[in-house]
Amino acid sequence: MATYYIHADKFFLKNSVENGGYLAIVDGHFGAYQTDKPNGDIKDYTGKWIAPGLVDTHIHGLKGHDVMDNDFDGVKAMSEGLLECGVTSFLPTTLTAAPEMLNEVIADIGDRHAEVTGAKIQGVFFEGPFFTEEHKGAQNPKYFSDPSLEIFNHWQELAHGIIKKIAIAPERKGAKEFTAALKQQGVKVALAHSSATYEEAKEVVEAGASIFVHTYNGMSPLNHREPGMVGAAMTLKDVFAELICDGHHVHPQAAQALISVRGTDQTALITDCMRAGAMPEGPSMLGEFPVMVKDGAARLESGSLAGSVLMLKQAVKHVVDWNIATPAQAIKMASQVPAESVGIDDQCGSITPNHAADFIVFDHDLNLVETYLDGISRYQK
Repeated sequence: MATYYIHADKFFLKNSVENGGYLAIVDGHFGAYQTDKPNGDIKDYTGKWIAPGLVDTHIHGLKGHDVMDNDFDGVKAMSEGLLECGVTSFLPTTLTAAPEMLNEVIADIGDRHAEVTGAKIQGVFFEGPFFTEEHKGAQNPKYFSDPSLEIFNHWQELAHGIIKKIAIAPERKGAKEFTAALKQQGVKVALAHSSATYEEAKEVVEAGASIFVHTYNGMSPLNHREPGMVGAAMTLKDVFAELICDGHHVHPQAAQALISVRGTDQTALITDCMRAGAMPEGPSMLGEFPVMVKDGAARLESGSLAGSVLMLKQAVKHVVDWNIATPAQAIKMASQVPAESVGIDDQCGSITPNHAADFIVFDHDLNLVETYLDGISRYQK
């Protein structure tokens, strides 16, 4: 593939936003940005904006498929479907399940992750099973246990080392030791589905945990005498806080409260999307539980939320429409920040020279127009 240039109204580059100008795409990778018109093939996106491909570091399913189906053809279909969501890199996310089931799922993804042809699998996120029943959400408490390094190491071996992140409840026995050991391995420990006090969360963060999973949801709330997990997510230093900005999981003002203290550089927009994402509303399943999707929300029979049907491109638009973030900040929170949170920002998440040319085209209202993978147009609205 030769060199060509993109011309557009605005470019959301890694450390700046540039107006007009030209971005080189060289053999499927980003080249330099320049203001002078180059000699060569120019793709003209006048009236459009160019942003890095989005990075979803917490997604269970899409288009009728779920990571826990243990069917890699389904994961491939997810990867293709994600291009419609503006996502070019993702971490397929597991759910709490029987150990044998998790063994099979992770071994299959570990063996075949390079086979996907849409959004790229940059690792795996293990959500569970080391959680607390009080804040179980749509996780099955039958399989909850204390963190076990032996079990994790077995999963990581089956995965050929691609588990990038695992979520645990900090109050479980051995959480600190488990976290410290995983930090040594370069795996990110996230905190979730937990009744922990502020102090319990703080201790595990000091041991190396660095992400709060879908902040506000599935965790002890902020109280003025016991700040809990939410207070820890807001105030502890050098951690990332995930947010599901679908308008159902978190009230826009609560999202604004978190972002205003955490900052847009440490808030990661995620979807927690389940199999009903990008599908018509109606009955569905999340893991072993029946779910009803109605009015843009997925709920268990008990009425509690069960993942989301959010597309990451919608989350970007929401935080701008809610006046919480500028377009540049919103795009960064859905690309560079999630990539940094799990240590894959050397691969994806920004328009940086020599990175794969995975990028998206927005109109001025942040509606997705086109998705490119390795410099090739793969989805057009």
